[in-house]
Amino acid sequence: MTTSYFAPKGGHPGQNQLLTDRAMFTEAYAVIPKGTMRDITTSFLPFWDNTRLWVIARPLTGFAETFSHYIMEVGPGGGSDRAETDPEAEGVLFVVEGAMTLTVGGQAYEMEAGGYAFLPPQSGWTLRNTGTDPVRFHWLRKAYQAVDGLDYPEAFVTNEAEVAPNPMPGTDGKWATTRFVEPNDLRHDMHVNIVTFEPGAVIPFAETHVMEHGLYVLEGKAVYRLNQDWVEVEAGDYMWLRAFCPQACYSGGPGRFRYLLYKDVNRHMPLRLGTAR
Repeated sequence: MTTSYFAPKGGHPGQNQLLTDRAMFTEAYAVIPKGTMRDITTSFLPFWDNTRLWVIARPLTGFAETFSHYIMEVGPGGGSDRAETDPEAEGVLFVVEGAMTLTVGGQAYEMEAGGYAFLPPQSGWTLRNTGTDPVRFHWLRKAYQAVDGLDYPEAFVTNEAEVAPNPMPGTDGKWATTRFVEPNDLRHDMHVNIVTFEPGAVIPFAETHVMEHGLYVLEGKAVYRLNQDWVEVEAGDYMWLRAFCPQACYSGGPGRFRYLLYKDVNRHMPLRLGTAR
């Protein structure tokens, strides 16, 4: 089956467009529809050339506190030779449109749509768009929580097409997760996966758990249960969930429903405010 990924293009709506929208921010979750990702909501970063970004999640006290999530747009010739300025930050890159060259550990990797990279702290990675079209990719960042006795995970680059999805038990493959890191690799303190629902598939209970989530809809549409509400979401929308926000899903079709999913994992809970897990 052909895989497609939604990528925002910016622009600005006309004066004749209704103001009514699906954007919402609550104590338990936020929905950031694709229509909010306009030119006037972009930002820029130090040491990045010909680049703009949409910040769709950042740590907020009392909400989701562990990660940030950017959608990056790098024009031809753009990129950075000093991409990550925080020595404690790990990152994941996922390409949704275009192509780029990622260099990490002295090795250059050509990445295109579906490309996935994990970048541990202090990996000194650089990135360039050497083509003639913009490249758009997700960049998720987290302060890595080191544990005495565990090595840092190594950098790696792959593509979704090279990773077989894992079907959820008892679903006949209608609900599957593409895992880029083995769940029992305790060096990793975050997972960024792709979840796929075939038409008619469901999350058949209200998941209520400690993991924070960022869910960017790559393809399709569905009805999602968030806390006490059912909301409609489609390709390009973003759902941002704090810990313990109940969640469920019904994929009504006609095509697949797929999203890029962040969650924090594999660490003790902090027992004192301001301490690492």
